[in-house]
Amino acid sequence: MRIGKSRGLVIVGSVAVTLLWSSTTPALAQSPQGGFAHVINAARAHPGCLGVETGQTSSGKRIIFAWFENKKALVGWYHSDVHQKAMKTAFPNQTWDREPLPDLPEDSGAILAIVSLKLLDSPRPDATSMPIASIGIELYTPLPGGVAVGGRFAPDAIKVRGLRGIPLGTAQGQPR
Repeated sequence: MRIGKSRGLVIVGSVAVTLLWSSTTPALAQSPQGGFAHVINAARAHPGCLGVETGQTSSGKRIIFAWFENKKALVGWYHSDVHQKAMKTAFPNQTWDREPLPDLPEDSGAILAIVSLKLLDSPRPDATSMPIASIGIELYTPLPGGVAVGGRFAPDAIKVRGLRGIPLGTAQGQPR
């Protein structure tokens, strides 16, 4: 199932840039009203957000994995005060005047938003926006099948038709 087009992907990207950048910027990261932890915690607490994980790739990209119950939950997060503030922090001169994900059906089911961000090695001293080298925002939905041995990456609330769950002891040949 094709989930999004590039113009619809800004829904998660703008906040992701703020999240990821603020984790590397001491002033933002330590601000009691902002920063990485505040926005991540707000996303986790947002109705319909099923889980958030963060990480970094070996090539230096910072990654956010955010699972949403459906389109309504993702669009709700987009319109939240915390997300709107994050968008303005990341892109202070940008106006956001469109409805996100107009081509995505309302009954989309669970959505995994993966955001990857690579910052420039040396930010420009006169820059007024974040020193972004690249950003990718991709949306996915679970496919039937797969296997989870002893646990899985996605939150348990994400139901995947045909997913085989195998206890770790069973997979290692230990008696039940």
